[in-house]
Amino acid sequence: MSENAAPGAACPADDVRIGARVRIILGDEVAIGPGKADVLESIRETGSIAAAGRRLGMSYKRVWLLVDSMNRCFTLPLVEANKGGSRGGGARLSVLGEEVLSRYRRMQALAEAAIAGEVAALHAWLEARNVETPADRG
Repeated sequence: MSENAAPGAACPADDVRIGARVRIILGDEVAIGPGKADVLESIRETGSIAAAGRRLGMSYKRVWLLVDSMNRCFTLPLVEANKGGSRGGGARLSVLGEEVLSRYRRMQALAEAAIAGEVAALHAWLEARNVETPADRG
């Protein structure tokens, strides 16, 4: 939106989403973030990289690349995969994978709780465009 546009002109109020997106970054790589945590959860629930991809609307290759990235970032693999064949393959979270996922989800919850008050204020200003702002008071 340009600086001269009417306030809220290009921002539909029915699409307001405010929240924290926690990412652990190692160098230039996201070691774990919201999408990678979803991949871990889906692998845990389905026992398969392919099924996790289908559930998340991602290709097998995309999920595999995310798993490979996580496995390279941590000291031990987060996902252990078995090659396919007549019995099919399979994948499961390692002990470290379970621990990383659990800690990451706790970090997300803590981050959300920490910013809840500020989020509520911003959300109110985004929903009601004629709400008095701090600048209006001064």
